[in-house]
Amino acid sequence: MKILYFAELKELIGKTEETILINTEISIDDLIKSLKKKGSKYESCFEKSKNIKCAVNCEYVKNFKKKICNDDEIAFFPPVTGG
Repeated sequence: MKILYFAELKELIGKTEETILINTEISIDDLIKSLKKKGSKYESCFEKSKNIKCAVNCEYVKNFKKKICNDDEIAFFPPVTGG
């Protein structure tokens, strides 16, 4: 699956995208847990994962229990603030 990182998340991890392979469908929550195990950059990026926005195949997802697979494109966005 292709994973895209935007804005602050991109800066924390140090890359805009990466590709990973999984053996079976997993939830977005499980993907985040797996990414956190990759090191401190990922851990700090996803430490407040409840505030992170996610899109699967260009559609925003609110339920991180949604199942994803290798054919999906996952995008993570930091919380949006503005004035």
